[in-house]
Amino acid sequence: MNAVSEDTGGASAGRAVLEQLAEAKRVATTFTGWNGGRQDVSDTTLRTILAARGAPADTPAQAEESLREALAGPWRRVLPPTVVVRAGHPVSVAVHVAPGTTVRAWIDLEDGGTAQLPSPGEPEESAVVDGTEIQRTQLALPAELPLGWHRLHVDTGGVQADSVLVVTPDRLPGPGRGGQERNWGIMAQLYSVRSERSWAVGDLADLADLSAISGVSGAGFILINPLHAAEPVPHVEDSPYLPATRRFFNPLYIRVEAVPEYSYLPSATRAGIEARAAGQQALNHDARLLDRDTSYAAKLQSLREVYQVPRSPSREQQFQAFVRGEGAGLESFALWCALAAQSSAGAPEWEAGLHSDYARAKAVELSADIRFYQWLQWICDEQLENAQRAARRAGMGIGIVHDLAVGVHPGGADAWTLRDVLVPEVSVGAPPDMFNQVGQDWSQPPWDPDRLAESGYGAYRDMLRTVLRHAGGVRVDHILGLFRLWWIPRGEAPGHGAYVYYDHEALVGILALEAQRAGAVVIGEDLGVFEPWVQDYLAERGVLGTSILWFEHTADGPRQPEDYRPGALATIGTHDLPPAAGYLAGEHVRLRDSLGLLNRPLEEERALDREATSAILDLVREHGLLSESAGEQETVEALHRFLAETPSALIGVGLVDAVGESRIQNQPGTSTEYPNWRIPLGGPDGAPVLLEDLAGNQRFRSLAEVMNESLRGAPPAG
Repeated sequence: MNAVSEDTGGASAGRAVLEQLAEAKRVATTFTGWNGGRQDVSDTTLRTILAARGAPADTPAQAEESLREALAGPWRRVLPPTVVVRAGHPVSVAVHVAPGTTVRAWIDLEDGGTAQLPSPGEPEESAVVDGTEIQRTQLALPAELPLGWHRLHVDTGGVQADSVLVVTPDRLPGPGRGGQERNWGIMAQLYSVRSERSWAVGDLADLADLSAISGVSGAGFILINPLHAAEPVPHVEDSPYLPATRRFFNPLYIRVEAVPEYSYLPSATRAGIEARAAGQQALNHDARLLDRDTSYAAKLQSLREVYQVPRSPSREQQFQAFVRGEGAGLESFALWCALAAQSSAGAPEWEAGLHSDYARAKAVELSADIRFYQWLQWICDEQLENAQRAARRAGMGIGIVHDLAVGVHPGGADAWTLRDVLVPEVSVGAPPDMFNQVGQDWSQPPWDPDRLAESGYGAYRDMLRTVLRHAGGVRVDHILGLFRLWWIPRGEAPGHGAYVYYDHEALVGILALEAQRAGAVVIGEDLGVFEPWVQDYLAERGVLGTSILWFEHTADGPRQPEDYRPGALATIGTHDLPPAAGYLAGEHVRLRDSLGLLNRPLEEERALDREATSAILDLVREHGLLSESAGEQETVEALHRFLAETPSALIGVGLVDAVGESRIQNQPGTSTEYPNWRIPLGGPDGAPVLLEDLAGNQRFRSLAEVMNESLRGAPPAG
């Protein structure tokens, strides 16, 4: 057989085997380009991604062998490793046994009960695997199984096999809360929202206060950036979307003075902390870029001193209960923190892995530091609970909506502790699209679909439970990643990737189960390139989508308000776009041009942008919401009135829009070229806007009144 050739467009026999193997491993061989045309994935990319999927294909013979293994794999298992079903839906599970085998099956339920199952039906198919005949039969599961995490067992003549069985809700309840079917809320980048008491970066006490201010102003929720943990010591990653872990929280957001033991510090120690705090608080009135490293260094030093204060018996019991509850996951994360505080990301020690003799020895040597990092997570948990309590007390029906990033830093905690279920050889990103015409590489290792299922989705479940513990909702960034992810071989350009498909029934189902148990709303950021059925599927499961005013178009022009999706969060923009004031001024075009991110000439891009923006403003005028002579603030308020006329269940109001900010927080496609995620909240003149200013801020109050009148016809009670 001839050797596999490069980029043959699917014509050669070698390409045919590659495509068959790709189909078996759920790797797409084509994709839709940003101009709408079909593009083939190169042979080189396919081989690299297939190898990362555990199916090497460097030669046709190797590809054929990998294909045989991929097809034989399910037949070698009596049961699949994990079965995820929807409550109320009858379903059957494939069982693979030798001919004539008697099968007994039962379920150990999460609540301790047992459900006996009828014997499987007659064999429906057979195959010879490794020289042995295997038959496939179907085991019917009852439709009335309770929601939860169960265990499916079969006994095949003395040989037992089991599988994780997850029963998930068919559909999440609607987002209506607090007697309101529709709600508006504030969207904020917490680190940028400072008060007089902040240590130069917004924190969890600020979140509680922002929730209180927003709640009494009529907001039903507050959507914030991901609070995932970054590096354990400075230098820390600025992007909240490139965390060290998605399960645990960033101690940068701790308010030191709110830790109960702070009150019992020796006077000299407390004076030192107050001096550090004063130095940071002086920066809250500074409009210059945020400096996480300086703030975090001051906090860490102070938190170590607070940690040394003896806890009361009840406080110590609470801490120990928290550590026990978080189990091995917290212990592994804290070990990583202790190691990362003294070892660089590229140090050879990391190669040994979590379960090595090296790691076990370090766990003993660094036990005191490990305990400190566990304590930090307990304090984060307490302050998060307080913030959600403040939100609900202020009248918010939903409260705080957390944000779940797509993935994690390749040198972070999850990449080390969860390496068994991640794929380090590739990075997640997005293919080129109309807005990001060179594509995006997010530098994050993806889940391995097979190994995640083999593990029973435990890491995914534990992550969701932690994020949802003190949340009224969760926004899932790039929720399309629960269906497929764009895998990019390390070192390649973003356009040289391929889509890898996931078991979306499992991932969306588990998300729905954990959200329903937490009483939380789920919002999926479903922007970008996606298959048409995906949004319908999410709506069917009760997961809200995302509608961005600037992007809502049909073939006839901007979408009419009545045609927006009811099951969605509707907003003017996102953190990847300038606030409304900046967008109306064309700041997104100017900035991308200055950074070399345009694929069209500047004037052509400007003309297209002006045309699109004018069409939206004309539609708003047609609805009688905007006059020809309106200024910038009036225009921003009119755009929000327009969103209120849609049937969308949730309306998001950017805090930046409420105070007149114009600068973008993040410019996709850049790293050091733009100060992403470091812009403090400011007003139209660029001067800092602090929390203490909000209640009396004319623009904030006016926009809140607009939302209350538009959605409810009256200002909020109280």
